[in-house]
Amino acid sequence: MWKKYLFLTKPGILFGNFITTLGGFFLAAQGSIDCLLLLLTLIGTTFVVASGCVVNNVIDQDIDQKMQRTMNRALVKKTISPTVAMFYALVLGVIGFSILWFYVNAYAFLFAVIGFVVYVGFYSLWTKRTTIHQTVIGSISGASPPVIGYTAVTHQFDMAALLIFVAYALWQMPHSWAIAIYRFDDYKNAGVPILPVARSILRTKIESLIYVVLFTLAMNALYFYGYTNIIFLVICNLLCAYWFYIGVLGFKAENDQLWAKRFFLFSVILITVISLSFSFTFKSPAPMFPLF
Repeated sequence: MWKKYLFLTKPGILFGNFITTLGGFFLAAQGSIDCLLLLLTLIGTTFVVASGCVVNNVIDQDIDQKMQRTMNRALVKKTISPTVAMFYALVLGVIGFSILWFYVNAYAFLFAVIGFVVYVGFYSLWTKRTTIHQTVIGSISGASPPVIGYTAVTHQFDMAALLIFVAYALWQMPHSWAIAIYRFDDYKNAGVPILPVARSILRTKIESLIYVVLFTLAMNALYFYGYTNIIFLVICNLLCAYWFYIGVLGFKAENDQLWAKRFFLFSVILITVISLSFSFTFKSPAPMFPLF
């Protein structure tokens, strides 16, 4: 039974947000890691994200039953009731937010709130079902964990925090659209107006390349503002160049689903490597460009 509750939190999403939170923390720490603060930040953020994922499962029951990859989820199969799931989400959320408020700082707490509200309210309840711009809205919640990790250390929102927020939000676009192409029939059957379904796969491929370029520029800005070193610049640009190359291959792909799977999987590898590289590609002392 515990596995059903675990999968209700969407472990894949938890892992992804765990890695990006690490990235933000590493960038801010500049090689001086407070292990207890890191642990509390990761636990608090993970519990908040888990809470949002459980609520999303409750909201998306009607959609999930129409999609092959989600039709066996516990709420669809009614092995867990929505009431129990919401209580579970409440407990997870209270624990997560409490840790961030009492043991981390107000900035980390604030961005956890922003990520949660956007994911549950603006994305799950509203834009996912109504507009092609759903991915843009959802990207805000996806970009919150690295900022939580960053502000946990710095106690301020500065230029680096802004750049990683923008960069991780931009990364969400081609990453999410690749999933939608790979699972095109699922999204079409569920009536989700995501870009490949609402417009076309060709337009999605074009816009994905644009966002790969924008993501690359945003990440490069971390170097040019003095937050990272030349090693980061090389790693980042090599990975982004190859991601762009895979994107270009999409225009002559014979099987869009297989291409999209490759494009998606590399996006995961890219963001994982970049996030972890912040542990050794920082440039100390980091410049101070506080925004608030």
